[in-house]
Amino acid sequence: MQRRIIDAKGFGAAIRESRRKQKLTQASLADFFSSFSREFLSDLENGKPTVELEKAISVAHALGLRIYLTDDAKGGDSL
Repeated sequence: MQRRIIDAKGFGAAIRESRRKQKLTQASLADFFSSFSREFLSDLENGKPTVELEKAISVAHALGLRIYLTDDAKGGDSL
């Protein structure tokens, strides 16, 4: 799956989709991480913008997702 992520909701949706494809529950994924709660995963999947970035990246990697940043200076969205 390759997806353009532009906000926390899109990131969370990608996490949820990957987790479900792997037939994992939030509880079983939380059990994999000793310091993550099911509530954290719920917040992440629902796009809560204040979730901890380091934890969010760890969840993505645990699900086999890789994160790349691309310089879109040739006319894409900009600030």
